[in-house]
Amino acid sequence: MKNFKGKIIWITGASSGIGREMARQCSKMGALLILSSRREDALKEVQQELSQPENSMVLPLDMVKPEEFPSKVAQVLDRFGRVDLLFNNAGLSQRSHLKDTGEAVDRQLMEVNYFGPVALTKALLPQLRKQSKSHIAVVSSLAGKFGFYERSAYSASKHALHGFFEVLRLEEEENNIGVTMLCPGGIKTNISINAVDGSGNAYGRMSALQEEGMPVDQCVNRMISAIQSNRKEAIIGKGLENISVKVKALFPSLFYRLLKKRKPQ
Repeated sequence: MKNFKGKIIWITGASSGIGREMARQCSKMGALLILSSRREDALKEVQQELSQPENSMVLPLDMVKPEEFPSKVAQVLDRFGRVDLLFNNAGLSQRSHLKDTGEAVDRQLMEVNYFGPVALTKALLPQLRKQSKSHIAVVSSLAGKFGFYERSAYSASKHALHGFFEVLRLEEEENNIGVTMLCPGGIKTNISINAVDGSGNAYGRMSALQEEGMPVDQCVNRMISAIQSNRKEAIIGKGLENISVKVKALFPSLFYRLLKKRKPQ
């Protein structure tokens, strides 16, 4: 998908962070957008920030209510007739040690980060299989490539995304459905503020990883480039984050020594 002009792009988690910036950049490129998240008021604010707000649709969507997804897909198809790119971005993070994390939080993270995107993708898949070409982009994380302190449930949910969507890529390639896994490291968003602790309460603090992270516009620019190039996977971060997966594969002992020196943040 080298040119976004005129393409119909469905963005989940569009009310803030990466999703919000993706909407802005795609609108500037002439795309037609479906903006989804739980908060309709925030989506309407994003819509007014777009360079072409008239070419967008606000569609509230709760990732833990998959029973509503077929009707949401029907609304999208009634308005636009197709979806060229599904940008699976909605998600929830966690900041708590494994021993302090309740099972309810483990299940909540899996529902939001894994089962939600899977269910939405399956609801849209029959339409994508009819089209001559389409694409699915999935916002995973570096935590989807290796575990890190205080991210047990978050990391597990992101690892699961890779398994599901890599199979989807293999099985649906014959139907011209592309899949790009996007793995950001520390990005300057409110992801830690909106994260949950081990009891499921709001973490409510900006972590150093986010505060010192890559600006969100640069992150989204690299995501768009990866999608346009039809890359299967893209690691997006600053400095050593960009080679962390290669270091793990080639020098696992060194990788884990370095990883253990990193403080939870």
